[in-house]
Amino acid sequence: MNASLVQKYNIPGPRYTSYPTVPYWEEHLFTTEKWLNSLQKSFAESNTTEGISIYIHLPFCESLCTFCACNKRITVNHQVEHPYIQTVLQEWKLYTEFFGEKPVIKELHLGGGTPTFFSPAHLRMLLEGILSTAILHSEYEFSFEGHPNNTSYEHLETLYELGFRRVSFGVQDYDEKVQKAINRIQPFENVERVTNWSREIGYTSISHDLVFGLPFQTLDAVIHTIEKTKQLQPDRLAFYSYAHVPWIKGNGQRGFEDEDLPKAEEKRQFYEQGKALLETLHYNEIGMDHFALEHDSMYKSMQQKTLHRNFMGYTSSKTQVMIGLGVSSISDSWYAFAQNEKSLEVYENKVHNGEFPVYRGHILHEEDTQIRTHILELMCNLQTEFSEEKLSRELYQLITPKLQEFIEDDLIQITQNTLYIQEAGRPFVRNICMAFDVRMLRKEPETRLFSMTM
Repeated sequence: MNASLVQKYNIPGPRYTSYPTVPYWEEHLFTTEKWLNSLQKSFAESNTTEGISIYIHLPFCESLCTFCACNKRITVNHQVEHPYIQTVLQEWKLYTEFFGEKPVIKELHLGGGTPTFFSPAHLRMLLEGILSTAILHSEYEFSFEGHPNNTSYEHLETLYELGFRRVSFGVQDYDEKVQKAINRIQPFENVERVTNWSREIGYTSISHDLVFGLPFQTLDAVIHTIEKTKQLQPDRLAFYSYAHVPWIKGNGQRGFEDEDLPKAEEKRQFYEQGKALLETLHYNEIGMDHFALEHDSMYKSMQQKTLHRNFMGYTSSKTQVMIGLGVSSISDSWYAFAQNEKSLEVYENKVHNGEFPVYRGHILHEEDTQIRTHILELMCNLQTEFSEEKLSRELYQLITPKLQEFIEDDLIQITQNTLYIQEAGRPFVRNICMAFDVRMLRKEPETRLFSMTM
């Protein structure tokens, strides 16, 4: 990769799991009533056809991983499990009563935190409570994030019985020095054990999350991690850049010094070498930061152009409604976003008082929806229709000059009113999307909001 391009485009930028991005939400115009109105409209339009997605945030972890930017609560007290599950089920009841008819669930994902912090019995209680009040879509897909150190055979078996066929294990890196720096001591044998168990039980899509750009990480460490991963042959991989945002996440990401992190040029080398090695292992690059073997549903959705991206990351299909349950979860009606309270205690109090635990959000304008569609197309399909017919004249004139440098650098091309991201432009997809981010173009952030794009 051209080092000058890395230097040129290594700037703070969003990962675009939403548009507008959270810092640009118009919170002063948002109300829970407006959110519910948008949800009612969207649910009526889409429930019986495509169904809905559910994301459940399970925030507890027994120890702090210093690379993690998620909302979490560190505790070894497992007495917190049952009350939290009861609260999530009560929140779900608020939604089902609001819908007035049984929701059709197409996607369900357990994220964290550490979902496998919870016992299999408590996870069963949670999921049976939700599924008993819903209908399953004929093409439903359930997935969860498992910690290799505490995911038991019973966890895997219980969730499989409840319909889960996808599991993602956080690997990060197998180098001991890196693991110590991020406080995630996790031997290869633990990952091997849970991966083999998952196959034995019948999971059809096993994913490993690998991270490059971690403190003390070297190119040899990245190659070693991928070579070890080769032995297990997960069906898909997330191979993504560590997002260093300590000014947002506080002490959780200050377990090491900034100078311990690889420089931008090193990170791009990690990515290029890692990508080349993954391709020799027959993994296909999907969108941004993801790879999959040809039999995996994510690869098939890429081929069929049904890949979607939301607050859960990449998904194999789109639903118009996504309900986020649990502390800090974000919901999406397509017409609006709504985020739950970030404080566990405030979240629980609101739910137990019969209130939707929403504390902020954004109602999308027609312009937002236009831009969101273009950014989704770029993030998922690496192309989008680009013409004055697809954008207002004002937006077209605002965006076009920002694309010129990408054309000159041979990162994109525009032919027959379609913008294509070239292979050389893949690492810069976030930057290219930023050219469409008219909210950011109109108002540059005064302080650092996002991680570096490289």
